[in-house]
Amino acid sequence: MSDCAELSRTSKQGLAAVPPAARKIVAWIDRLNERVGKITSWLVIPMVLAMMYEVIMRNVFTAPSIWALDVVMILYAIHFMLGSPFCLQTGNHIRTDFFYHSWSIKTKALVDMFNYLIFFFPIHIVFLDISVAYAWKSYIQNEVSVTSPWMPIIWPAKMALPFCVALTLIQGVSEVIKCWYRWKTNELLWDNEQLGEAAD
Repeated sequence: MSDCAELSRTSKQGLAAVPPAARKIVAWIDRLNERVGKITSWLVIPMVLAMMYEVIMRNVFTAPSIWALDVVMILYAIHFMLGSPFCLQTGNHIRTDFFYHSWSIKTKALVDMFNYLIFFFPIHIVFLDISVAYAWKSYIQNEVSVTSPWMPIIWPAKMALPFCVALTLIQGVSEVIKCWYRWKTNELLWDNEQLGEAAD
């Protein structure tokens, strides 16, 4: 317990050394993606309801719908994409950490910062350009699913793609700032306990 208290105390001291502008940027970006992620999580409810309806109609009344599975897939696509930036913020993406978990805070921060700058940003910038054109074409054509007899419009799911990439790019800015100050201070700044402090 005392070790946790000491970590919290030293982290707060390190966070106090971060310029206010950097703390505000991180706080704003993190809160944006946290809110988007939490709002998006409510899509689970209509997904579950649509799936329950389909199961009941198919197995109890032998009258499967032509729309329920399409609704579930479209909502899941939106849910998955708009929730991804929040997943990045909370560190819940899959990471191959055979060596990573044993590294020091400074080494982790340096490697993460290198990966963001060399790989993450260039790939996401290209992907943003492609996804905007892809989603816009779907929107102006009012694209529908030709694989379904119901033929629902699918551009809302495709429109979520550039939003996902844009929000992920913005979250990347926050993560690079965190990496930089973790490297400078050798403190585990902006862990879950410190998110509230970042706005002060």
